[in-house]
Amino acid sequence: MKYLEIQLHISPAEPWKEIFTSMMDDIGCDSFMDGEKDEDLLCYIPVQDYREESLKEVVENHGFDNVSVTYSVQEMPDINWNAEWESNYTPVLIADKCYIRAPFHPDRPDVDYEIVIEPKMSFGTAHHATTAQMIEYVLETNMTSKRVLDMGSGTGVLAILAKMRGASEVTAIDNDEWAYKNGLENVAHNQCADIKVLLGDASLLENTTYDIILANINRNILLQDIPTYVKCLAPGGLLFMSGFYEEPDLAIIRECCEANQLTYCSHKIQNDWVAVQFSKI
Repeated sequence: MKYLEIQLHISPAEPWKEIFTSMMDDIGCDSFMDGEKDEDLLCYIPVQDYREESLKEVVENHGFDNVSVTYSVQEMPDINWNAEWESNYTPVLIADKCYIRAPFHPDRPDVDYEIVIEPKMSFGTAHHATTAQMIEYVLETNMTSKRVLDMGSGTGVLAILAKMRGASEVTAIDNDEWAYKNGLENVAHNQCADIKVLLGDASLLENTTYDIILANINRNILLQDIPTYVKCLAPGGLLFMSGFYEEPDLAIIRECCEANQLTYCSHKIQNDWVAVQFSKI
């Protein structure tokens, strides 16, 4: 099948790359990769599905203030793109304990936790620093008999790991339908069908209580939802967040959390991305 490669240059990159990935999916693109620059998103679409007017509608009429998007289109060689993509998609080992692989990778019976993720459009394959850091926190934290929420769950990898580490109840929520369906697929892959996977946002959290909340989203959504997280976090509970930069975001996130009676515990930094832990007294 012949494909076109559409390269989008999105400034600023975050959180807009994820949003434009969803928009490009809506016009027929079926696979995506990061470009050489952080601002670049590579989108692939079968030639017969490409409509220039649809692309221009996304690029020129997206309706987002202060977001600049440009594009270029080129025809790709006629090769087996599934095989090509699989050959370049590598498994990930976190802290020598958690091995995250696709179904087409060999297993690793020598590690403590092995998670099989069907790597589609959903965020959370541990290749990104934010997911990797959140996985480290899950590995370091006692999950036994805990009620855990994975907010902005993407592939569901954090929810799955929490369940593998002994959490009694796990809920995974994402507002993207593709991620929701991919999450259902992945919990089944990993024999974690009792994880509750929901389509929605923080409005679903009314009258719920959790011991641990994991939220890997972006700064603006986190700032909006932190008061809701605090309301449903049990006394002594832990809130872990990622999806933002060290500067200037960490100080802004910390100020919001402390204003909502949360106590700062620690943070991790990788490639300027931050994951942070707070507790509720």
